[in-house]
Amino acid sequence: MNTRRIAYLMLREVGIGIALIFIVALFVAFAPMFASFINITNIFIQISINTIIAVGMTFVILLAGIDLSVGSVLALSTIIAGLFLTQKSLPDSLVIALAILGAIGVGMACGFVNGYVSERWKVHSFVVTLGMLNIARGAALEISKARTMFRFPPEFDAFGSKTFIGIPVIFVIAIVLVAIGSVVLRRTVFGRIIYAIGNNEESVRLSGHNTRFYKVAAFVICGALVGIAAITYMLRLNIASPILGVGFELNAIAAVVIGGTSMSGGKGSMIGTFLGACIMGVLNNGLLLIGLGDFARQIVTGCVIILAVVLDTYRNKASKLLSQ
Repeated sequence: MNTRRIAYLMLREVGIGIALIFIVALFVAFAPMFASFINITNIFIQISINTIIAVGMTFVILLAGIDLSVGSVLALSTIIAGLFLTQKSLPDSLVIALAILGAIGVGMACGFVNGYVSERWKVHSFVVTLGMLNIARGAALEISKARTMFRFPPEFDAFGSKTFIGIPVIFVIAIVLVAIGSVVLRRTVFGRIIYAIGNNEESVRLSGHNTRFYKVAAFVICGALVGIAAITYMLRLNIASPILGVGFELNAIAAVVIGGTSMSGGKGSMIGTFLGACIMGVLNNGLLLIGLGDFARQIVTGCVIILAVVLDTYRNKASKLLSQ
Protein backbone atom coordinates (compact mmCIF):
# COMPACT_ATOMS: atom_id res chain seq x y z
CA MET A 1 0.00 0.00 0.00
CA ASN A 2 1.56 3.30 -1.05
CA THR A 3 1.97 6.38 1.12
CA ARG A 4 -0.80 8.30 -0.60
CA ARG A 5 -3.26 5.44 -0.02
CA ILE A 6 -2.33 5.27 3.68
CA ALA A 7 -2.82 9.03 3.96
CA TYR A 8 -6.25 8.73 2.37
CA LEU A 9 -7.35 6.00 4.79
CA MET A 10 -6.15 8.08 7.73
CA LEU A 11 -8.11 11.06 6.42
CA ARG A 12 -11.24 8.93 6.07
CA GLU A 13 -11.32 7.10 9.41
CA VAL A 14 -8.70 8.51 11.76
CA GLY A 15 -9.81 11.99 10.71
CA ILE A 16 -13.37 11.16 11.78
CA GLY A 17 -12.08 10.03 15.17
CA ILE A 18 -10.11 13.25 15.58
CA ALA A 19 -13.21 15.26 14.70
CA LEU A 20 -15.17 13.37 17.37
CA ILE A 21 -12.48 14.05 19.98
CA PHE A 22 -12.47 17.75 19.03
CA ILE A 23 -16.26 17.99 19.38
CA VAL A 24 -16.18 16.21 22.75
CA ALA A 25 -13.43 18.55 24.01
CA LEU A 26 -15.45 21.55 22.86
CA PHE A 27 -18.54 20.50 24.80
CA VAL A 28 -16.49 19.55 27.87
CA ALA A 29 -15.17 23.11 27.89
CA PHE A 30 -18.50 24.88 27.36
CA ALA A 31 -21.00 22.50 29.00
CA PRO A 32 -19.82 21.52 32.52
CA MET A 33 -22.37 18.69 32.85
CA PHE A 34 -21.31 17.09 29.57
CA ALA A 35 -18.50 15.00 31.08
CA SER A 36 -20.57 13.72 34.02
CA PHE A 37 -21.07 9.98 34.34
CA ILE A 38 -24.84 10.31 34.08
CA ASN A 39 -24.62 12.32 30.87
CA ILE A 40 -22.08 9.97 29.29
CA THR A 41 -24.45 7.10 30.07
CA ASN A 42 -27.27 9.08 28.44
CA ILE A 43 -25.17 9.57 25.31
CA PHE A 44 -24.50 5.84 25.11
CA ILE A 45 -28.23 5.17 25.33
CA GLN A 46 -29.13 7.90 22.83
CA ILE A 47 -26.73 6.75 20.11
CA SER A 48 -27.59 3.04 20.42
CA ILE A 49 -30.71 3.05 18.23
CA ASN A 50 -29.16 5.16 15.49
CA THR A 51 -26.02 3.01 15.53
CA ILE A 52 -28.00 -0.21 15.03
CA ILE A 53 -30.01 1.25 12.14
CA ALA A 54 -26.87 2.80 10.63
CA VAL A 55 -25.13 -0.60 10.61
CA GLY A 56 -27.85 -1.92 8.32
CA MET A 57 -27.90 1.27 6.27
CA THR A 58 -24.16 0.86 5.63
CA PHE A 59 -24.77 -2.35 3.67
CA VAL A 60 -27.31 -0.56 1.47
CA ILE A 61 -25.27 2.60 0.87
CA LEU A 62 -22.17 0.55 0.03
CA LEU A 63 -24.22 -0.65 -2.95
CA ALA A 64 -25.01 2.97 -3.89
CA GLY A 65 -28.57 2.45 -2.64
CA ILE A 66 -30.60 4.10 0.09
CA ASP A 67 -33.41 3.10 2.46
CA LEU A 68 -35.80 5.88 3.42
CA SER A 69 -38.27 3.50 5.07
CA VAL A 70 -36.28 2.51 8.17
CA GLY A 71 -38.13 4.89 10.53
CA SER A 72 -41.57 3.70 9.46
CA VAL A 73 -40.51 0.04 9.43
CA LEU A 74 -39.22 0.51 12.99
CA ALA A 75 -42.65 1.81 14.03
CA LEU A 76 -44.40 -1.14 12.36
CA SER A 77 -41.98 -3.59 13.99
CA THR A 78 -42.70 -2.14 17.44
CA ILE A 79 -46.44 -2.53 16.86
CA ILE A 80 -46.09 -6.19 15.81
CA ALA A 81 -43.84 -6.85 18.79
CA GLY A 82 -46.29 -4.97 21.03
CA LEU A 83 -49.16 -7.21 19.90
CA PHE A 84 -47.24 -10.24 21.13
CA LEU A 85 -46.02 -8.61 24.35
CA THR A 86 -49.54 -7.64 25.41
CA GLN A 87 -50.84 -11.22 25.13
CA LYS A 88 -51.64 -12.27 28.68
CA SER A 89 -52.73 -15.82 27.82
CA LEU A 90 -49.19 -17.00 27.02
CA PRO A 91 -46.08 -17.38 29.23
CA ASP A 92 -43.95 -14.23 29.40
CA SER A 93 -40.86 -15.99 28.03
CA LEU A 94 -42.81 -17.14 24.99
CA VAL A 95 -44.35 -13.75 24.18
CA ILE A 96 -40.96 -12.07 24.51
CA ALA A 97 -39.42 -14.58 22.08
CA LEU A 98 -42.33 -14.16 19.66
CA ALA A 99 -42.07 -10.37 19.91
CA ILE A 100 -38.37 -10.41 19.01
CA LEU A 101 -38.91 -12.80 16.12
CA GLY A 102 -41.94 -10.81 14.94
CA ALA A 103 -40.11 -7.49 14.93
CA ILE A 104 -37.10 -8.88 13.08
CA GLY A 105 -39.33 -10.81 10.69
CA VAL A 106 -41.33 -7.69 9.77
CA GLY A 107 -38.11 -5.77 9.20
CA MET A 108 -36.71 -8.51 6.97
CA ALA A 109 -39.96 -8.77 5.00
CA CYS A 110 -40.03 -5.03 4.34
CA GLY A 111 -36.35 -5.12 3.40
CA PHE A 112 -36.96 -7.99 1.00
CA VAL A 113 -39.77 -6.08 -0.73
CA ASN A 114 -37.56 -3.00 -1.01
CA GLY A 115 -34.67 -4.94 -2.49
CA TYR A 116 -36.68 -7.23 -4.74
CA VAL A 117 -38.86 -4.52 -6.29
CA SER A 118 -35.83 -2.29 -6.80
CA GLU A 119 -33.89 -5.07 -8.54
CA ARG A 120 -36.70 -6.85 -10.36
CA TRP A 121 -38.02 -3.72 -12.08
CA LYS A 122 -34.80 -1.65 -11.93
CA VAL A 123 -36.44 1.10 -9.91
CA HIS A 124 -34.11 3.25 -7.82
CA SER A 125 -34.25 2.32 -4.16
CA PHE A 126 -35.01 5.96 -3.30
CA VAL A 127 -38.45 5.63 -4.93
CA VAL A 128 -39.20 2.11 -3.68
CA THR A 129 -38.28 2.84 -0.06
CA LEU A 130 -40.18 6.13 -0.19
CA GLY A 131 -43.24 4.03 -1.02
CA MET A 132 -42.45 1.57 1.77
CA LEU A 133 -42.11 4.52 4.16
CA ASN A 134 -45.80 5.29 3.62
CA ILE A 135 -46.92 1.65 3.53
CA ALA A 136 -45.22 0.73 6.81
CA ARG A 137 -46.37 3.89 8.61
CA GLY A 138 -49.93 3.40 7.41
CA ALA A 139 -49.89 -0.28 8.41
CA ALA A 140 -48.59 0.62 11.87
CA LEU A 141 -51.37 3.18 12.36
CA GLU A 142 -54.05 0.84 11.01
CA ILE A 143 -53.02 -2.22 13.04
CA SER A 144 -52.70 -0.25 16.27
CA LYS A 145 -55.68 2.01 15.59
CA ALA A 146 -53.23 4.86 16.20
CA ARG A 147 -52.86 3.84 19.84
CA THR A 148 -49.73 3.39 21.93
CA MET A 149 -49.13 -0.02 23.51
CA PHE A 150 -47.56 -0.53 26.93
CA ARG A 151 -47.70 -2.78 30.03
CA PHE A 152 -45.29 -5.36 28.72
CA PRO A 153 -43.96 -8.30 30.77
CA PRO A 154 -41.89 -7.08 33.75
CA GLU A 155 -38.83 -9.04 32.58
CA PHE A 156 -38.90 -7.21 29.25
CA ASP A 157 -39.32 -3.76 30.78
CA ALA A 158 -36.56 -4.37 33.33
CA PHE A 159 -33.99 -5.62 30.81
CA GLY A 160 -33.70 -2.24 29.10
CA SER A 161 -32.38 -0.59 32.26
CA LYS A 162 -29.72 -3.22 32.95
CA THR A 163 -26.00 -2.51 32.62
CA PHE A 164 -22.93 -4.58 31.77
CA ILE A 165 -19.85 -3.50 33.75
CA GLY A 166 -21.52 -0.11 34.10
CA ILE A 167 -22.39 0.25 30.40
CA PRO A 168 -26.09 0.28 29.35
CA VAL A 169 -26.99 -3.10 27.89
CA ILE A 170 -28.63 -1.55 24.81
CA PHE A 171 -25.32 0.16 23.99
CA VAL A 172 -23.56 -3.19 24.36
CA ILE A 173 -26.04 -4.64 21.85
CA ALA A 174 -25.15 -1.83 19.41
CA ILE A 175 -21.40 -2.40 19.82
CA VAL A 176 -21.78 -6.15 19.25
CA LEU A 177 -23.73 -5.51 16.04
CA VAL A 178 -21.07 -3.03 14.83
CA ALA A 179 -18.41 -5.69 15.46
CA ILE A 180 -20.41 -8.37 13.63
CA GLY A 181 -21.09 -6.02 10.71
CA SER A 182 -17.42 -5.14 10.48
CA VAL A 183 -16.39 -8.80 10.40
CA VAL A 184 -19.00 -9.58 7.73
CA LEU A 185 -17.83 -6.73 5.51
CA ARG A 186 -14.09 -7.19 5.95
CA ARG A 187 -13.63 -10.91 6.55
CA THR A 188 -16.25 -12.70 4.45
CA VAL A 189 -16.79 -13.30 0.75
CA PHE A 190 -20.24 -11.75 1.08
CA GLY A 191 -18.80 -8.48 2.38
CA ARG A 192 -16.11 -8.30 -0.27
CA ILE A 193 -18.67 -8.80 -3.01
CA ILE A 194 -20.79 -6.01 -1.51
CA TYR A 195 -17.80 -3.69 -1.87
CA ALA A 196 -17.10 -4.97 -5.37
CA ILE A 197 -20.69 -4.39 -6.52
CA GLY A 198 -20.56 -0.86 -5.15
CA ASN A 199 -17.38 -0.20 -7.12
CA ASN A 200 -18.28 -1.92 -10.39
CA GLU A 201 -21.46 -4.00 -10.53
CA GLU A 202 -21.03 -5.02 -14.15
CA SER A 203 -17.62 -6.59 -13.60
CA VAL A 204 -18.98 -8.58 -10.65
CA ARG A 205 -21.88 -9.81 -12.78
CA LEU A 206 -19.56 -10.81 -15.63
CA SER A 207 -17.40 -12.75 -13.19
CA GLY A 208 -20.38 -15.06 -12.56
CA HIS A 209 -21.89 -13.70 -9.34
CA ASN A 210 -25.63 -13.14 -8.94
CA THR A 211 -25.58 -9.44 -8.10
CA ARG A 212 -29.35 -9.36 -7.60
CA PHE A 213 -29.04 -11.81 -4.67
CA TYR A 214 -26.45 -9.67 -2.90
CA LYS A 215 -28.36 -6.44 -3.41
CA VAL A 216 -31.61 -7.90 -2.12
CA ALA A 217 -29.72 -9.49 0.78
CA ALA A 218 -28.31 -6.08 1.76
CA PHE A 219 -31.83 -4.67 2.10
CA VAL A 220 -32.93 -7.74 4.07
CA ILE A 221 -30.00 -7.25 6.46
CA CYS A 222 -30.93 -3.59 6.82
CA GLY A 223 -34.52 -4.59 7.62
CA ALA A 224 -33.41 -7.18 10.17
CA LEU A 225 -31.33 -4.58 11.97
CA VAL A 226 -34.28 -2.18 11.96
CA GLY A 227 -36.27 -4.95 13.68
CA ILE A 228 -33.53 -5.30 16.30
CA ALA A 229 -33.49 -1.51 16.71
CA ALA A 230 -37.26 -1.61 17.24
CA ILE A 231 -36.91 -4.10 20.11
CA THR A 232 -34.04 -2.05 21.55
CA TYR A 233 -36.15 1.10 21.38
CA MET A 234 -38.99 -0.69 23.19
CA LEU A 235 -36.54 -1.80 25.87
CA ARG A 236 -35.58 1.83 26.34
CA LEU A 237 -39.08 3.41 26.35
CA ASN A 238 -41.25 0.42 27.35
CA ILE A 239 -43.84 1.37 24.73
CA ALA A 240 -44.79 0.53 21.15
CA SER A 241 -46.19 3.36 19.08
CA PRO A 242 -47.08 3.88 15.40
CA ILE A 243 -45.51 7.36 15.49
CA LEU A 244 -42.05 6.23 16.56
CA GLY A 245 -39.09 6.55 14.22
CA VAL A 246 -39.95 9.80 12.46
CA GLY A 247 -36.74 11.19 10.96
CA PHE A 248 -34.65 8.16 11.94
CA GLU A 249 -33.76 7.52 8.32
CA LEU A 250 -32.06 10.93 8.08
CA ASN A 251 -30.02 10.36 11.24
CA ALA A 252 -28.92 6.91 10.04
CA ILE A 253 -27.93 8.16 6.58
CA ALA A 254 -26.07 11.07 8.16
CA ALA A 255 -24.15 8.73 10.50
CA VAL A 256 -23.13 6.50 7.59
CA VAL A 257 -22.02 9.37 5.33
CA ILE A 258 -20.25 11.28 8.11
CA GLY A 259 -18.49 8.01 8.90
CA GLY A 260 -16.88 7.98 5.46
CA THR A 261 -19.14 5.68 3.45
CA SER A 262 -19.53 7.02 -0.07
CA MET A 263 -23.04 7.65 -1.40
CA SER A 264 -21.79 6.39 -4.76
CA GLY A 265 -20.98 3.02 -3.18
CA GLY A 266 -17.96 0.80 -2.72
CA LYS A 267 -16.15 2.71 0.03
CA GLY A 268 -16.74 2.79 3.76
CA SER A 269 -16.50 0.84 7.00
CA MET A 270 -18.54 -0.09 10.07
CA ILE A 271 -16.05 1.61 12.36
CA GLY A 272 -16.56 4.82 10.43
CA THR A 273 -20.33 4.39 10.69
CA PHE A 274 -20.06 3.95 14.46
CA LEU A 275 -17.92 7.10 14.75
CA GLY A 276 -20.45 8.96 12.60
CA ALA A 277 -23.28 7.87 14.91
CA CYS A 278 -21.20 9.02 17.89
CA ILE A 279 -20.70 12.44 16.31
CA MET A 280 -24.45 12.77 15.69
CA GLY A 281 -25.26 11.74 19.28
CA VAL A 282 -22.60 13.94 20.88
CA LEU A 283 -23.70 16.95 18.83
CA ASN A 284 -27.35 16.50 19.76
CA ASN A 285 -26.56 16.03 23.45
CA GLY A 286 -23.98 18.81 23.68
CA LEU A 287 -26.11 21.38 21.87
CA LEU A 288 -28.98 20.59 24.25
CA LEU A 289 -26.74 21.11 27.27
CA ILE A 290 -25.52 24.51 26.08
CA GLY A 291 -29.12 25.66 25.73
CA LEU A 292 -29.99 25.25 22.04
CA GLY A 293 -33.65 24.51 21.45
CA ASP A 294 -35.11 21.72 19.33
CA PHE A 295 -35.50 23.90 16.24
CA ALA A 296 -31.95 25.19 16.36
CA ARG A 297 -30.60 21.67 16.84
CA GLN A 298 -32.51 20.55 13.76
CA ILE A 299 -30.84 23.34 11.78
CA VAL A 300 -27.41 22.23 13.00
CA THR A 301 -28.17 18.59 12.18
CA GLY A 302 -29.25 19.59 8.67
CA CYS A 303 -26.05 21.57 8.18
CA VAL A 304 -23.99 18.59 9.33
CA ILE A 305 -25.74 16.33 6.81
CA ILE A 306 -25.06 18.78 3.96
CA LEU A 307 -21.44 19.13 5.07
CA ALA A 308 -21.10 15.34 5.12
CA VAL A 309 -22.37 15.07 1.55
CA VAL A 310 -19.99 17.80 0.40
CA LEU A 311 -17.07 16.04 2.11
CA ASP A 312 -18.15 12.82 0.41
CA THR A 313 -17.57 14.41 -3.01
CA TYR A 314 -14.06 15.45 -1.99
CA ARG A 315 -13.33 11.97 -0.64
CA ASN A 316 -14.41 10.49 -3.97
CA LYS A 317 -12.13 12.88 -5.86
CA ALA A 318 -9.23 12.02 -3.57
CA SER A 319 -9.88 8.31 -4.06
CA LYS A 320 -9.87 8.67 -7.85
CA LEU A 321 -6.61 10.60 -7.77
CA LEU A 322 -4.98 7.93 -5.61
CA SER A 323 -6.13 5.15 -7.94
CA GLN A 324 -4.47 6.78 -10.97
